[in-house]
Amino acid sequence: MARSLSRAADRYSPLYFLASLGAGGLAVTFFMYLMFWVPHPGQPVPVFEDLAQVLATGPAWLRAATVIAASGIALLAVANLWLLFWNLARYRRFAAAPGFAAFRASNAETQILAMPLAIAMSVNAGFILGLVFVPGLWRVVEYLFPAALLAFGLTGWLALAQAGRFLRRVLTRPGSFDIEANGSFAQMMPAFAFAMVAVGFSAAAAMSQVPLTVGAALVGSTFFAMAAAIWAGAAAVIALPAMLRNGVAPESAPTLMVVIPILTVLGIMMIRQDHGLHATFDGHVAKVETLMMLSKILSAQILAGMAGLAVLRAQGYGARFLWGGTPSAGAFALICPGVALSVMLQFWIGKGLVATGLVARFSPAFWGLTGIALALQAAMLALMAYLAWQHFARHRPAVELPAE
Repeated sequence: MARSLSRAADRYSPLYFLASLGAGGLAVTFFMYLMFWVPHPGQPVPVFEDLAQVLATGPAWLRAATVIAASGIALLAVANLWLLFWNLARYRRFAAAPGFAAFRASNAETQILAMPLAIAMSVNAGFILGLVFVPGLWRVVEYLFPAALLAFGLTGWLALAQAGRFLRRVLTRPGSFDIEANGSFAQMMPAFAFAMVAVGFSAAAAMSQVPLTVGAALVGSTFFAMAAAIWAGAAAVIALPAMLRNGVAPESAPTLMVVIPILTVLGIMMIRQDHGLHATFDGHVAKVETLMMLSKILSAQILAGMAGLAVLRAQGYGARFLWGGTPSAGAFALICPGVALSVMLQFWIGKGLVATGLVARFSPAFWGLTGIALALQAAMLALMAYLAWQHFARHRPAVELPAE
């Protein structure tokens, strides 16, 4: 008798796109080192030449941080793209399987929106790779922005088409959506996808110096941000009564914290929009207003995280779906809130506290607060590595098969 091995990922779910998303988000956490620690005069983001200058003349600690950041970005961006293409290939097989029609006729259909969500993150990760590793990119960046806007536009169209199909079904076929089984925020997946497209659009608003490009980015990012806000509000209104009556669905409990990454990407989008309005259209936002906006977002995220973790602990989520015997693809959703909080903390410190003079850059207070962001990043790196081993390593005994 020969013994075969299987892995959790062999039971495919579109939620595995969240693995690609998590790797891309972790790459962004390493880019935060460069964004807020490396001087980058002349452009709103650090580029290859800024990193080269630091490596040549910077202090030892900053040289080390730059090497760590660049290495982390490279490794995680590769993981992000590998997982994206793996998911796209597996999804094609999944969509051709006999059970796909029943899947699309259930509440779980919105899981498909994890695909444009992951694609949008990969486009963002690709742009970060270019900034960090391509010499002279900033000299030709204006030619790249229209291509980026097109990529995000196509990704947004895909998200709208998939969400539109779901809406047509549930609004024209009475009873096709099970409200009582909607005991989570799983239906916020489309909002997350729209928000990721919005923040992608807004990059050109912050970085371009061409008014038409900035204007297109402002309009596109605003459209998808409004789509995210409307969908998230509707999903929350629909889900809360079911959760209050029937409790939170245990396997979907991580979705209670999906508001954290949605708020982070929308907050970054607003910062980028403000920069574009200031640099191109002479619209000014006071630094203290940015501090207050980021503080409100961070407060809401902390409250959502506290509530979500309380439910996860009460339900014993970890014992069941993390280190227990029932791996769940939805566990990859746990990476997003930690990554989002780490990134938002860096923005709150750099664009809020430091920008308003409340905290001096590289002071003990600066590093004390930054240490929280770094601890969250380390925890999410460990969780990503563990989940990748749990779901993708061929270590699970399967069935006994006859020897050939």
